[in-house]
Amino acid sequence: MVHLVYCDNAGKKGSKVLDKILAGTKTMVVRGAAGRKIPHSRVFEGERLYFIEKGSAEITATAIVKEVQNYVKLDDEGITKILADHQSKLNLSDKQKARWHKKCLCLVEFENVEEISPLAFEHQGNMDDWLILEKIEDVIVGTSIPYNYNNSRF
Repeated sequence: MVHLVYCDNAGKKGSKVLDKILAGTKTMVVRGAAGRKIPHSRVFEGERLYFIEKGSAEITATAIVKEVQNYVKLDDEGITKILADHQSKLNLSDKQKARWHKKCLCLVEFENVEEISPLAFEHQGNMDDWLILEKIEDVIVGTSIPYNYNNSRF
């Protein structure tokens, strides 16, 4: 499987998530929710990540999953400790720390980040901020297929 990861584009140039990934100051992404939600337990070492900035129509970077950590039923203290222990890789702002203060967390560390020639993303309704795909061409203009959530079911 391959994964399309939406990156928050809030903030000024250089402090955006994708800017940090490309600069090498962010080598891990986090997703969290009150309960298990994609990509929790559905992303694995060696799989390919593709990155797109929210609101953009272009996929511009890729990386390989190095390590994944999934957590469930965390208490406030546990959440704070996990985010703090991985802050050097996550590079989260205070606002992002508050956003990801969730009982279920999925931490995805990656390596071999590369900028790629932009791929034209064909957005469809109801897409989440993390898509699990058979191949990236499934969401590229000209080769896309109707998105279904078969790969996102637990």
